[in-house]
Order: sequence, then C-alpha cells, then structure tokens
Amino acid sequence: MKGELPIELGSKVKGKVTGITNFGAFVELPGGETGLVHISEVADNYVKDVNDHLKVGDEVEVKVLSEKEGKISLSIKKAIDRPERETNSYSNRPPRQGREDRNSRDFRSKGGNFKPKESFEDKMAKFLKSSEENLSMLKRSTETKRGGRGGRRG
Repeated sequence: MKGELPIELGSKVKGKVTGITNFGAFVELPGGETGLVHISEVADNYVKDVNDHLKVGDEVEVKVLSEKEGKISLSIKKAIDRPERETNSYSNRPPRQGREDRNSRDFRSKGGNFKPKESFEDKMAKFLKSSEENLSMLKRSTETKRGGRGGRRG
C-alpha cells in the first residue's frame, strides 16, 4: 500500500478500471491505491463475465468495503443508492410472508395439511427404484431388437 488509505471504509469514491480478470476488476482510487471489485460485487444480477459490465478505462463509483493487509475490497453494486426497504440477508428481495413462523413450535398446526420433508434416504430409495425400473426396461427393449438373449452371432 502506498501510505495511508486516503478514503474511509464505507465511503463512496470515483475510480478508474485499470484491469479486468475472471474474478473481478481492479480499480485505481484517488491517491493511487488500487482496489478489487470482486465479480459478485459488480452488479445486482448474476455476472458471468466482468467484461460484459466493465471495460478498462471506465470511470466507476465504488464503495470501500474493507482494507486488509494492503488489499482494498470494493463494491460497485453497494455504491448505488437505493431507497431503504426491508430485506433479508440473502438477497435484495423483501422477506417472504410467513417466515417468522418457521422457527416456532406450532407452525405445523397453522397450515392444516403439513407434509413432513422427505428424508435423503427416502429420496435415494425412490431414485434407485425408478432407476432400476428404467434400466430393466431399457435392457428388455435392446434385447428384443437384437433378437433376445444370446443375440450375438459370431
């Protein structure tokens, strides 16, 4: 790092994209430091290729997320001002209705027709059964096309 961090953590600053990798983009900040905008912080939607969103030389506004051992972590999507709204910690969508009942003891009685979740073992048993049925059907089908058992003549 070239001296003290000229900007505060959590602040928004303008920077210039200096490099693009498959995991994000490097942005030069005022004062000469370079920070990284991870691919997950480039846009609100899924980013498969950073090049679809940014080009070297682009001026971008970034929010300073953290600074650790001289590495500055930045976010473009968090630098965009949005109206405050209630969100859950996994996405920008508002929480679904009825979530608060999930951890309460009596949530099963509220739904009326609650079906317990199928266990992994039950799912695996169903899969194996259907898989074996499909395999035997396939074998029967190919054997009849070849002329039954011992269909190979040599």
